[in-house]
Amino acid sequence: MTIVIAVLVFGFLIFIHELGHFTAARIFKVKVNEFSIGMGPKLISKTSKKTGTAYSLRLLPIGGFVSMAGEDEESDEEGALNSKPVWQRMIIIAAGAFMNILVGVLAVFIIVVSTRLPSNTVAKFREGSVLPAQGLEVGDTIVSIDGKTVRTAHDMREYIMFDGAEECDVVVLRDGGEVTLPNVRFATASEGKLTVGMMDFYVKEAEKTVGSVLVNTFYYAKSSVTTIWKSLLFLVTGKVGVDQMSGPVGVTSAIGDAAKRGLPDLLDLAALIALNLGIVNMLPFPALDGGRFVFLLFELITRKKVPRKVEGYIHFAGLVLLMGFMILITYKDILKLFS
Repeated sequence: MTIVIAVLVFGFLIFIHELGHFTAARIFKVKVNEFSIGMGPKLISKTSKKTGTAYSLRLLPIGGFVSMAGEDEESDEEGALNSKPVWQRMIIIAAGAFMNILVGVLAVFIIVVSTRLPSNTVAKFREGSVLPAQGLEVGDTIVSIDGKTVRTAHDMREYIMFDGAEECDVVVLRDGGEVTLPNVRFATASEGKLTVGMMDFYVKEAEKTVGSVLVNTFYYAKSSVTTIWKSLLFLVTGKVGVDQMSGPVGVTSAIGDAAKRGLPDLLDLAALIALNLGIVNMLPFPALDGGRFVFLLFELITRKKVPRKVEGYIHFAGLVLLMGFMILITYKDILKLFS
């Protein structure tokens, strides 16, 4: 069941991503040769008599693609991508990532609507909490951490995670007035070179209104995006090692664990994966949508196209590096399963 659920989650997110490219291409009247979910040999394929587009399901559920006329070569064909204005090509390239981010935010909205809404008011402390000795009390509403305004439990958790490992000033609302707690140090957890702050207290439930749902959805999604960006930064700076990353095997295992805990946890992980796909796809790396976007940005600014062969070689090199990296991460994931 873990594999089935993972395939369904990945398949849906791949479909949504490619649907973004496809829809934008259709809007700008670009000829689409094939819309495919999966890679490798075709399992099923049906060609539309009206548009000539082949809709395919392929063997390997590790990706998908929308093949457009004039995408990787110069073409005189009517509706070729290369004949469209650069701003339209930029929208088509970015549409896949946009759809992933949109689905991620919608998943977060469903979670917020269907579950208990946490506040930023302390309900009780966990056993052994380090905070009562530093002045925090039950009933305190945390309004800022290290100078950053706290609006919901989600951004509070984010600030504690990334700022709470070091001493920081915490401002709380107590008995109708603000109280500053100086040099507060939250509980911490460490792995490798990375140390993060942890919430060692429970919070009260917040009132659920249309406004509070929308605000919490925004800050929930924002905190997830911040976590993704900082994780990438930690990877680049060496705070997080390659051995702490997960590929398809590790993510499949995590999806199975989330499914066992219930639908909210599965939705939470699916939202994080969707947002992650949207952000990572737009990184300015060859072979990714972000790499292609950079070439289009260069063309928009200079009004000159990079030669197709040069761009093709760069994307191919990027693809080789990505595939090699994915194989390495997958190998490490498999080792973890048996360790």
